[in-house]
Amino acid sequence: MTEPFVSKHNSFYVIQDWHEDIPGLVAGFSTKHGGQSTGVFETLNTGFHVKDRPEDVRANRKTIGRLLDFSTDQWVGACQTHGNRIAHVTKQDAGKGALNYDTSLPDTDGLYTEDPGLLLTLCYADCVPLYFLSRKHKRIGTAHAGWKGTVLGIGWNMVKQWEKEGINPEEIEAVIGPSICEQCYQVDERVIEGARRWISGNEPPFTPVSKEEGQFLLSLQKLNEMILQKAGIPKKSIRSTNYCTSCSPEFFSHRRDQGKTGRMIGFIGWKEKV
Repeated sequence: MTEPFVSKHNSFYVIQDWHEDIPGLVAGFSTKHGGQSTGVFETLNTGFHVKDRPEDVRANRKTIGRLLDFSTDQWVGACQTHGNRIAHVTKQDAGKGALNYDTSLPDTDGLYTEDPGLLLTLCYADCVPLYFLSRKHKRIGTAHAGWKGTVLGIGWNMVKQWEKEGINPEEIEAVIGPSICEQCYQVDERVIEGARRWISGNEPPFTPVSKEEGQFLLSLQKLNEMILQKAGIPKKSIRSTNYCTSCSPEFFSHRRDQGKTGRMIGFIGWKEKV
């Protein structure tokens, strides 16, 4: 399958076909390049919560806003807690969490909207960004799926919430974004136990490293794809990136950088005027 993410600037990638085929839709993922942060946050850190200088984070976010032609006063951000809560956001939420962490939507790891003029944003440094689109209903969404959010079914929750509100899962497209790959992500039995409830078929998204030690290599991308299929999205409507945040020097990586690192931003929004 063709790689869905294409570099449009050294500071960000976009979901290529959505970018080209759907007027005004902006969806993608930032890199670590092109900002003004220093040290372990060099240079395009977008995370307020990692103890970078707030003025540098604000400047970096404004830089991305200019590049995307999507002003930060139209952004919506969240205080992410590795849970499975999603929020339906509207124009009234514009600007929340954009330039001040204290105004972020609390305890939220997924966002969706039908309103144009909003850019839904979440931060990442190995966790899986999920992007959702219903062309028919002009609805977009995004979710932050670390291992906890994944096994708690945040992707499932997004699809089922949309279904509850009248959108058939067969009308939803999903894209799985840059995140840590299976070869870079070793986990213990506790994580695998949480994943098992979602797994069906003969191809589990993990392989044992050592049965004695109870260690496994886990593909969060494959696990999320399984969950989205279980929720009713057709397999043909789910695409996944080949970019690994740990393998690639373009991205911050919590695992590779031993927790001392910045954050990329995943974003999706419809511009008001095309």
